[in-house]
Amino acid sequence: MSAANLWVLLGLGLAGIFLASRRRKKGIKEDFGAFIERIQLLPPPQPSPPKAPHPLTGLTFAIKELFDIEGYVTGFGNPDWRRTHEPAVRTAPVVTFVVQGGATCVGRTVMDEMAYSLYGENKHYGTPTNPAAPSRIPGGSSSGSAVAVAAELVDFALGTDTGASVRVPAAFCGILGFRPSHGVVSTIGVVPMAQSFDTVGLFARDPNILRHVGHILLQLPFMEYRQPRRIIIADDCFQVTDIPNDRTVNVVTRSTEKFLGRQVLNHISLGKYLATKVPSLKYFQNEEESRNGEGGVSALKALSSALILLQRYEFKMNHEEWINSVKPDFGPGISTRVRAALETNNENIGHCLKARDETREAINGLLKDDAILIIPTTPGPAPKLNMKENLLDDFGVRAFTLLSISGMSGCCQVSIPVGQHDKCPLAVSMMARHGGDRFLLDTVRAMYPTLQEEVKIASSTQPTTTINGKMEAADIAKEKGNAAYKDKQWQRAINFYSEAIKLNGKNATYYSNRAAAYLELGSFAQAEEDCSVAIGLDKKD
Repeated sequence: MSAANLWVLLGLGLAGIFLASRRRKKGIKEDFGAFIERIQLLPPPQPSPPKAPHPLTGLTFAIKELFDIEGYVTGFGNPDWRRTHEPAVRTAPVVTFVVQGGATCVGRTVMDEMAYSLYGENKHYGTPTNPAAPSRIPGGSSSGSAVAVAAELVDFALGTDTGASVRVPAAFCGILGFRPSHGVVSTIGVVPMAQSFDTVGLFARDPNILRHVGHILLQLPFMEYRQPRRIIIADDCFQVTDIPNDRTVNVVTRSTEKFLGRQVLNHISLGKYLATKVPSLKYFQNEEESRNGEGGVSALKALSSALILLQRYEFKMNHEEWINSVKPDFGPGISTRVRAALETNNENIGHCLKARDETREAINGLLKDDAILIIPTTPGPAPKLNMKENLLDDFGVRAFTLLSISGMSGCCQVSIPVGQHDKCPLAVSMMARHGGDRFLLDTVRAMYPTLQEEVKIASSTQPTTTINGKMEAADIAKEKGNAAYKDKQWQRAINFYSEAIKLNGKNATYYSNRAAAYLELGSFAQAEEDCSVAIGLDKKD
């Protein structure tokens, strides 16, 4: 090939890259890949004075593609589902409630296939772009709804939350996400995933809008706001995360002290509490962890195991016949989860149901008398796009130790953004007892301004840790890394060892430990680099 021809081909290639980049940026600018279909559902005319206007007048919203809309096929995130189903004959009541409340629906949003993922990636319709962190996943399965709100394309959006499909994308996209108490919001006209956990959830950027729309969904009469009598921080749940406490726990603590006073603050090891109050969890517990004094951690993992098993079984009961007859084309992650669900039998379901009932009684007992429980929404910021499946699985395992708490208890939960860490959104959650939804939404609205003030202070304050303090913090991070390594959570171990190295980069042990974790993941170049640094530091000593 001549040099001239080579330059022509190179020029065409660069032009193609430039045009593709422009198209990609244009697409992101327009709708961030959030919508699968644009529709319009208009509210009724305003009532004549002196009657008040509709409460949601002027607001726009979007809905996840599993809510029935009269005359439209409900797609459930998969083209084969859409192809094999007829248009809906009536609109889901929750959508009707919101439209009659004065809001305008502008479209249906992308979701994970069959609502069976935390990550927001869809093989057929693409992955919506996370407006708060474009290189990270948006979270699922209500990915498009969260993205539409975060990108300010709508004022609020409806999603569903079975395992975590509102709370996770809300946390990853830096917005508010409300999972109501199980059974208090109608799921008629919503494609089921697993009925023991299915809820209709809500996204918003503004706590006032979250509260207004939440009240419409809940269909509850007006009540005066009551302040929480106790704010309970689950310390062991925050130990599951990769985030420094000064960005989460300390923010909540200071804002609570300012808004309600120090006397309402309480701390708890939630895992240990559940281990004593939910005896049926022993069926799912790791005996070795229990013997080693890790009963609290083991109880949270057991809770997660029970939820996942029951969710799989109910998904199978709902969709096995359709899957076997149609043999739909699923993306790789969804295929794995669906296969596991179809292989589930009813042998242990009785234990799952007993654990669920005991957990509901235990958590509702903890949160009686106007208490709020504080936990992390997720174990860390959103994973990167196209992350290896084994690393995503590790994240998912840790996530479900937190997410299963409201799922198994049936309690209501709101995920609240609390700034950023490594340029990615962070979130904590407030939980209230089952049926305490109005109280929870009112509390979030009341405390939100103070929380955001403390977020600004935390993000602008430079660390004042002394050298000795840094070395101590580095050792703590190393120990967390060792624990993660023992549990074969290689990526999490790497994260902790990296944190230790940031705090004290002159300790050879941190590098050698991280090298061992890299080797487990097959990252040989990084392992070799860390070994070289460790050898160099040992020689200096």
